Amino acid sequence: MADHLTRVLVVDDEPFARQRAVDALTLAGFKVESASSAEEARHILSNEPQLRLVVCDWVMPGMSGLEFIRRLRADMDRRSTFILICTSNTEPMHVAEAYAAGADDYVSKPWREAELIARVRSGQQRIALDTSEALIFSLASLAESRDPETGEHLERVRGYCRILAGALSGASKYSNQIDAAFAHLIEQTSVLHDIGKVGIPDAILRKPGRLTPEEFSVMKTHTKIGAHTLDTALRLSSGAPFLNVAHEIALLHHERWDGSGYPYGLSHTEIPLSARILAVADVYDALRSRRLYKVGVGHDEAAATLADAAGSQFDPVVIDAFIANERRFDALRDDVVKLLPATRKEATTKSAESLVACGIAG
Repeated sequence: MADHLTRVLVVDDEPFARQRAVDALTLAGFKVESASSAEEARHILSNEPQLRLVVCDWVMPGMSGLEFIRRLRADMDRRSTFILICTSNTEPMHVAEAYAAGADDYVSKPWREAELIARVRSGQQRIALDTSEALIFSLASLAESRDPETGEHLERVRGYCRILAGALSGASKYSNQIDAAFAHLIEQTSVLHDIGKVGIPDAILRKPGRLTPEEFSVMKTHTKIGAHTLDTALRLSSGAPFLNVAHEIALLHHERWDGSGYPYGLSHTEIPLSARILAVADVYDALRSRRLYKVGVGHDEAAATLADAAGSQFDPVVIDAFIANERRFDALRDDVVKLLPATRKEATTKSAESLVACGIAG
């Protein structure tokens, strides 16, 4: 088995707990390294790019497990690392905080050896899917090659989706619909939401001014083009979960809560939760971004625009999750801008408010 699928890093400041985890995972066939602090773990990971499975304690002196995860997720090269956090508090809000920080799964303390091994093996399977995730991002890059303004957009939107899914997995009416696997699927497939733009003529896709009604009708077909692009893969895979979610997102991310969206005019929970989450992430980033046809706005203005659209354009529950985490959206955007060099052309005239009004951003 490939090296990155067998190596595990255990991070725990308690020597007995750390050694117990090391022994259990070693007997299960893993090659295990250990660290007594988050700082030591970060040093190990910086020198070991093949280490993609991490088990860490939540409560540690110095840097906590949660802060360790947040810093790890800020590293673009560590997005595919599987992180299992160990916690004695399994209240929904506590678990939601872990997911929102970037944890992939959790195990409750005191853990049983069989459960720890099973959850790390689940991470092994996740890491094995990285090749498909790379393929997904390559496919998404087809759209980027036609619309070069979407490169950073894809990275930001996947991060926003991760934050929203983590928040909704806690104290929300959708907590029973969202687990770590669902949150990962949304993050993984969100980059395909605009894959259908490969079929939109350059004269429309790259137009620097406002689209005519006829041109906007053509632009709206990117949802069905994207879904059709994924149909063959979906049939051949017998309904692979990540392709199902990708199909939902590509087809339905422009539907609106009040039924005034496209392509089908679905409303409320007729719209899959994945598409309702993506819609908020997508429009937030569209409002903030400079494009050929508009200027971007600041975080506060974008957040107010989304809040005002709760119950009309957006699912109010998803907007509540956004409002509770809005500063994390702003911080993530800054992180991605720092990590990915800007290659955007200067924006021209359209304001964010008129963009939403005419339905392009939403």
